[in-house]
Amino acid sequence: MKILSLKSIDSTQLYLKKSILLKELNAPVAVIAQVQTQGIGSRNNSWISKEGNLFLSFALPLEDLPRDLKLESASIYFASILKETLSAFGSEVFLKWPNDFYIGENKIGGMITTVVDKTIICGVGINLISSVEEFSKLDIDIDKKALLETYFQNLEKKFLWKQVFSKYKLEFYTNKKFFTHKDGQKISLQRVKLEDDGSISINGERIYSRR
Repeated sequence: MKILSLKSIDSTQLYLKKSILLKELNAPVAVIAQVQTQGIGSRNNSWISKEGNLFLSFALPLEDLPRDLKLESASIYFASILKETLSAFGSEVFLKWPNDFYIGENKIGGMITTVVDKTIICGVGINLISSVEEFSKLDIDIDKKALLETYFQNLEKKFLWKQVFSKYKLEFYTNKKFFTHKDGQKISLQRVKLEDDGSISINGERIYSRR
């Protein structure tokens, strides 16, 4: 994985998306920044975080994805592998459906994915060392370089969706006290069923991640 390291950027996700579309960069490639001024969060919200935290976007060719992965659940797939990577370093982080990183009851980061030009682009923001008021930070001290090296090594193993999902499904109980959103409405995760493709179902309706 080629890694571009930038001092400051508005959004690693927007930068990488534009560079892929203009053929200035080709997947596989990653962009990290020390500072991000206009990060993108869930449901088109901004992601505000401080210098020194993790600001990362990476791109992979669609043809390199597991054959059993549904694109709508790509965020769960990549976030789960990152969660497992952090757990191996000793963190108690868990995932709130579909792709938010939590410590206890507090969000510390998240992941979004988009597809452009036969390429999937994943954006990750995690509070490694500090957070703004309404959020929290990772529960361990970790070297950013070591984290990225290990994460990308894990991605190169090309785990099947069913391998990744089997662990995610076992830990889904941690979601039961939280909510998700659909069309501006809050949905209690206590009431939903997690399906094998990563969607959730409630009252006969399936809901997929749109991030």
